[in-house]
Amino acid sequence: MEVILNNLGQTIKQARLAAELTQDKLSERIGVTGRYIMALENERKQPSFEVLCKLILTLNIPADHIFYPENVNTEDEKEQLIRRLSQCDKRDLAVIGATVKALVESK
Repeated sequence: MEVILNNLGQTIKQARLAAELTQDKLSERIGVTGRYIMALENERKQPSFEVLCKLILTLNIPADHIFYPENVNTEDEKEQLIRRLSQCDKRDLAVIGATVKALVESK
């Protein structure tokens, strides 16, 4: 548990910065205060399960990065793409599918 708490704040901060969100913008999206996000990132505050789930979903953090930080390897581009695809709606997937098909066929 100690390893999780030691890395949680940094994991959240890295994901937030990668998503180009300020602490205030992230706090608005998940329904907490900017001060709460700051405490998570810098003061080892433990989020509730509900807040942790919102953070994971909002920031696209693989749950393994939180629960198994010792096993975290840099994700390759394909894994990141697959995670992002799960957030697409049916129309988005059709456009992406057609684009990928055209790229593959043009080789």
